[in-house]
Amino acid sequence: MPARILIVEDEEPLTLLLRYNLEAEGFEVDSVARGDDAELHLRDHTPDLVLLDWMLPGLSGIELCRRLRTRRDTERVPIIMLTARGEETERVRGLATGADDYVVKPFSLPELIARIQALLRRAKPGHVAGLLAAGDLELDRTTRRVRRAGAELHLGPTEFRLLEFLMQAPGRVYSRAQLLDAVWGRDVYIDERTVDVHVGRLRKAITPANAKDPLRTVRGAGYAFDETFARS
Repeated sequence: MPARILIVEDEEPLTLLLRYNLEAEGFEVDSVARGDDAELHLRDHTPDLVLLDWMLPGLSGIELCRRLRTRRDTERVPIIMLTARGEETERVRGLATGADDYVVKPFSLPELIARIQALLRRAKPGHVAGLLAAGDLELDRTTRRVRRAGAELHLGPTEFRLLEFLMQAPGRVYSRAQLLDAVWGRDVYIDERTVDVHVGRLRKAITPANAKDPLRTVRGAGYAFDETFARS
């Protein structure tokens, strides 16, 4: 059963963008535009995770977060705060109120999805697949092992995270900047060409002689996990 995510956000274009991308990842999505309406919704429906804007009409996100943490049915529901407030004091306040993570707008969608999946793995491990499989390639998130045609492959930690991220959405093209955000994190300042180096290492590790390359380079755009390989 897919995880259900509640978006509490009053910016309709952002809500639509989040819904589209989350549903494409296989999540079920509900959305509410006001804080007070969200509180009423949560009395009858308990999601697996909440994406919560700080500035909301009716009831602020920070106050809604505080109230959810006092209720038995929602005290353990993962909450990611979405906000334009990037100051350290505001991040500390949000986390101290009960948010599990804090993402500053504008944010990277691939990184946000990776954060959602990481929280769900901890809170609801059954909702995030422990094994990713495509063609004859298997990635086991639990044991941190990768196999191709039954043979174990040896990947470095960065190459493992890179492969894991690309395998989650075969066919989707990610720019170097998106891969840096999702795999290395937004707070790490390194050259975008570093991605090329690690993609090269990953290709070498997962593509034995005469085997099909599972990765696709899109000139001028970035990289993707080949969707035709995933279907083979």
